[in-house]
Amino acid sequence: MSDAPLMPKATAVWLVDNTSLTFDQIAVFCKLHPLEVRAIADGENAQGIKGMDPISTGQLSRDELEKAQANETHKLKLQVSKVIVPTIKRKRPRYTPVSKRQDRPNAIRWLTRSHPELKDSQIIRLVGTTKNTIEGIRSGSHWNSANLIPMDPVTLGLCSQIALDLEVTKANKDRPQATPEEQAAALNIQTEQLQPVSDSQVFSNMNAKSDPVEEEKVDAASVFSKFAEKPRGKS
Repeated sequence: MSDAPLMPKATAVWLVDNTSLTFDQIAVFCKLHPLEVRAIADGENAQGIKGMDPISTGQLSRDELEKAQANETHKLKLQVSKVIVPTIKRKRPRYTPVSKRQDRPNAIRWLTRSHPELKDSQIIRLVGTTKNTIEGIRSGSHWNSANLIPMDPVTLGLCSQIALDLEVTKANKDRPQATPEEQAAALNIQTEQLQPVSDSQVFSNMNAKSDPVEEEKVDAASVFSKFAEKPRGKS
């Protein structure tokens, strides 16, 4: 038997107190040493541990227990649970190929500049880096900070455009909305940067009023008269 029952010592305490099983049978079923089971029976071990009924917990059937009590050579078999507990898969760190690991600092520089709203955990999910590396690039203390060139991680193949858009959307949802005063101030800045319509109209009118260059009138007779006056060469 490879699997032990739940709470082996508590199960052994119950089997010692409530059954006529031998120490060897209990030891084999609970994955304990026979001397340890004997110490439980003598009260030298597992003091203060409350016995647990393996029948009520579905780990042992009553028929199996009766067979073992009738035959000292019979080994108890752990009953298979009918309830399947799903296993939770832990997310592993994002794997980055060795050939692209040297491009990660450039991608981090691009993300911190183009999307400052992204958290360190989001950047880690996108390009598979560490928090210390991100902090070093943000503060400029990275060992190769002077040679870093911001590059899009999607272009480098470190993440997909869909993954980047999802992280940016999540980051923008967490950001507090701008107050009406901040929105008005931003609108005023944009308005000041634009050229007024009146100024553009005045500039166009000035160009229209400028004196055009008077083109010299060309007459066909004057053009051909020059060819007539030119002496012909000897044939």
